[in-house]
Amino acid sequence: MSQLATPAIDEIKEAFALIDDWEERYRYLIEIGKALPPLAAEERSETNRVKGCASNVWLVTHVADPGPDAMMSFAGESDAHIVKGLVALTLAFYSGRPAREVATDDAFDLFRSFGLEQHLTPQRSNGVRSMIDRIRRDAVEALTV
Repeated sequence: MSQLATPAIDEIKEAFALIDDWEERYRYLIEIGKALPPLAAEERSETNRVKGCASNVWLVTHVADPGPDAMMSFAGESDAHIVKGLVALTLAFYSGRPAREVATDDAFDLFRSFGLEQHLTPQRSNGVRSMIDRIRRDAVEALTV
């Protein structure tokens, strides 16, 4: 079975614009979550676990050229289907971008634009916020190396 590719953020934005039904949007989130490449067993460590998430979420940060020109990419996984989709959405937003942009851009604005904020439980919203905060902290750290 071949691995699906996680869609680019622009493709995800287009899909959300076309899908009006929230049940379909959740199905789409689950689908993009399934396309995330699995983490290696050693990457699902306590160090990589995002604190503040009710579900298990692991995030691996990769930095190319630490310092002012740092570029960021991320890998992640969750043990919950919808949360894994939220991880995929967040990583699609941040991966492959300069650390200076990652440090200042708030993916939660994207979640709001999709209407996700009012369709997530407070617990899931807090988990998403924890993941975004962790990514942005990692970017600040990459810039100051």
